[in-house]
Amino acid sequence: MGRSISSVRMGVKRIAERWERTAKAMKKEDRVYAIKLAGLVKKHSSEVFYTFDDPLEAAVFSVLIELVKELDGDVDTGLLTFQKQRRSLD
Repeated sequence: MGRSISSVRMGVKRIAERWERTAKAMKKEDRVYAIKLAGLVKKHSSEVFYTFDDPLEAAVFSVLIELVKELDGDVDTGLLTFQKQRRSLD
């Protein structure tokens, strides 16, 4: 018999997929951000599913970790770079 309850990892994957689908319905200038957020969710899905019971909490935690790392200058998620490029075009 298979699982009757989906794992947190599977839940996080479904959340990322929903966020990617939602991006298609957004304004063109916001779409890239939604796609990047969905990608950030996937970065930690393997690690965080051990410690969280709620897939949404795991997804948000994963995104927040990546954003804090970018603010500290440890990683480039592309969000700040993209924002600077947009400002220079305006």
